[in-house]
Amino acid sequence: MASELIGWLEDLRSYVRVIRGWRTLRKPGRGIDYRSDEYTEQVRRTVERLHPRRMQLRVKEVIRQTPTAKTLRFERTDGPLPPFRAGQYVSLLCEIDGVRTSRPLSISSPPGADFLDLTVREKPGGFVSSHLVSRVKAGDTLVSTGPVGGFYYEPLIDGEDLVFLAGGSGITPFMSILRWAAAQDWPFTVRLLYGSRTPDDVIFDGELKALAKGSDRFDYNAVISERPEGYDGLAGLIDADLLAERIGDPAGKTFYLCGPCAMYDFCLPQLEKFGVPRHRIRRELYGPPQDVTREPGWPEGLRPDAKFSVEVLGRKTVEAAAGEPLLCSLERGGLAVEALCRSGECSACRARLLSGRVFMPEGVGLRQSDRKSGYIHCCVSYPLEDLKIRI
Repeated sequence: MASELIGWLEDLRSYVRVIRGWRTLRKPGRGIDYRSDEYTEQVRRTVERLHPRRMQLRVKEVIRQTPTAKTLRFERTDGPLPPFRAGQYVSLLCEIDGVRTSRPLSISSPPGADFLDLTVREKPGGFVSSHLVSRVKAGDTLVSTGPVGGFYYEPLIDGEDLVFLAGGSGITPFMSILRWAAAQDWPFTVRLLYGSRTPDDVIFDGELKALAKGSDRFDYNAVISERPEGYDGLAGLIDADLLAERIGDPAGKTFYLCGPCAMYDFCLPQLEKFGVPRHRIRRELYGPPQDVTREPGWPEGLRPDAKFSVEVLGRKTVEAAAGEPLLCSLERGGLAVEALCRSGECSACRARLLSGRVFMPEGVGLRQSDRKSGYIHCCVSYPLEDLKIRI
């Protein structure tokens, strides 16, 4: 690892030397030719070190967190880990039973560590989560993208009074932020309300309690929706009444929200009722809806198991179900599609819709120009009839 880091620094020094060389050769009234092979190669290598498109990862350790959640601790084998902002994610590429797919997973380790932690909770009937929790073991190798995402603390915008609302495995980006903040001697005050179904489902509970005990700038409360007999902590849902009780006046505070879609559907109206303006709410994307047929605008009478054909221009035709994201159907049909967020925001899986109609839920981050030109995000597009697309 030390030799790799030294190599990285040498690349940066070489890049600086190239820039200085061009400045020396620059003539008055004439620009710099940035097409030089030496210049472009140094830029390419430096950008690749800082923002790798792919990373080769080896599992160093598997850490059991709860009966249904594990942390996979990785080391990078093809170079040093790149810098990232606490709260960002990587997209982990997997091949499971012959199907090549990917899943975005928030990084739970802090920036600067010599390992990369991805914490995964197994979902009932889950495809990738079950594979990662049940099958992956120490020594296994996987591939991921570099860190991406915009769910991180921005001091110039967010201020120093923060409220974190987490649900289930939505605690993972907050752990990266909290671990980083503790190492920085808490540059902000934060209150965390963490909703879970039962006490056994609370991930990182012991570490969160220790962090809260060690600093008066961090307050932590688990909120249990199915309180067992004898439990004396907070119970119920994270609603406006609980927010008023635990947070007080919302003025001047920035609220971060991360959890399953059902949590967003419940908490966003509660935050509005509590008096939090929308521009003071930061939310992480959390995949497609669990049941797209319940989304506003879903065609009446269309069954989720209705089947359509999707012709991918120049490649092949696959079968797709109305109630499944088009991206999943393409992967199941043997087509590898570039994807990052799988939540309709990043546009990595963008495709041109040449014929046919698709349903996209409200809130999909599709640019207006793409909408006018007939582009769709495959991860949150659902076929309503036979399609022809170009990827």
